Formats: sequence, structure tokens, C-alpha cells
Amino acid sequence: MEPFLVERAGGVVTLTLNRPERYNAVTAEMWPDLLSILREVAASDDDRVLVVTGAGDAFCSGADMASIAGGERAAPPLTVMRRVGEAALALIRLPKPTIARVNGVAAGAGANLALACDLVIASERARFSQIFAKRGLSIDFGGSWLLPRLVGMHKAKEMVLLADMFSADDAAAMGLVNKVVPHDELDEAVADWAGRLAAGPPLALSLSKQLLNDSLTSSVDQALDAEAAAQAYNFSTGDVREAMKAYFEKRPPEFPGR
Repeated sequence: MEPFLVERAGGVVTLTLNRPERYNAVTAEMWPDLLSILREVAASDDDRVLVVTGAGDAFCSGADMASIAGGERAAPPLTVMRRVGEAALALIRLPKPTIARVNGVAAGAGANLALACDLVIASERARFSQIFAKRGLSIDFGGSWLLPRLVGMHKAKEMVLLADMFSADDAAAMGLVNKVVPHDELDEAVADWAGRLAAGPPLALSLSKQLLNDSLTSSVDQALDAEAAAQAYNFSTGDVREAMKAYFEKRPPEFPGR
């Protein structure tokens, strides 16, 4: 069974972690494959949105502890963790909008895989945990950078040091999740947002994502200069010309992405 499934339709790429019998836990060998898929999506003009999800009843339970306990040594631990970091950075920096479709448990690196996406839509059955401490591990897959920015430092420390499990509603109340929906409405909700993003102006969306990601480490002066440069570039594109034409013709725009 392939550990990842990749499906494409209408500009939307759906990346499914495909180890349902292990709650989609990730082995050491899977990180380079994930990085390769993310780089492929980043380089494709046809791929406009990435949806990340898990097969079966789970999103991703994190690292495959069974394979680690069984003596798996694909590479030295530091090498493996650098590959984890490369995959996390590739997802966070992906120049396309990303949606996490959280259909079940998202724990450890699996929780941070979801949080590294731009938008998170969760089933009412979803659960989230920074479970690392219960496995004798410290936080990874970018969680030390993501969590304080999403929930504040004290809440981030509570989540990481106590390693409790949170419901989807609790996660939404903390600002970790954009939307919680009934389980049987999850696909519809994800398809709606993914379709809207795929129909949007890809260059402008990519630039807006970068501006927002950079804002937390930028001064207001730097942010305004970056906005000006991005907007000047947008005005030179066919996307803006198409938007103006569609406005006057009273129809939805069809952005060419160039």
C-alpha cells in the first residue's frame, strides 16, 4: 500500500496519508517522500490548492512509535529530524493555499502537520494533542514556532508540557481550527473552500500568504514596503487585467495565473 495518495482535480491537489491501520503514523522513510510531493506541488502551475488529510478514521497520529520501538534505523536520528524539519518548512512556505482536512485524531507531528496548513477544517470527531511528552519526546514539525503564534506562549506551554487531548471545539475556541463541521459534512466544507481558492488569483494569494507569514518577524515599515512591492507586481499581471475586465463585464473572473 502506498503511504501517500495524491489526487488532482480542478486545480486542487489532495494529499492523503494512507496508513489507516496505523492511524496514518509517519515512518522515518516517509519524510523524504512527503518533501518530494510538496516540492512537486510548489513547482506546478496547474496545482493551485493543496488539501492534506488522512485515510480512514484518523488524520495523523504522528511518528510511528511501533517502527521506532522495533529498531527502525533508516538514518541517524539527527538526519531523520532534519528531514522532518525540511518537510515542515516546505509545507509552511508552500506558495499555494493549503487546507488541512482533519477527519480524526491529529497528534504530535500529525497535529503540527495540520497546523502548518493555512486553513484547518475539522470534523466534530477530530481530536488534537501535542502528545510528545507522553512519548519522552520534545515538540517537532514546527510546533515550537507555530503554537505560540496561534495560541500565545502560556497556552502553548500548557499544550506541550501537559500533552492533553483537545476536542475539535476546544481547538476552534483556541484559534487552532477555522471551522468545525459535522463529520458527514466535512467533504462538502473542504470542497467549498478548496474550490473557492482554486478559482482565486494564484499570484495574489501566494503573495498575501507570504506577507502574512513574514509579518510576525517584520517591522511595520518592512511590512508596508513588502506590500508595496507585491502590489506593484500584481498590477503587472494578467490576473489583474482579467479581474478588471470581468468586473466591467459583470461576470466571475477566470484568473490565468500569470
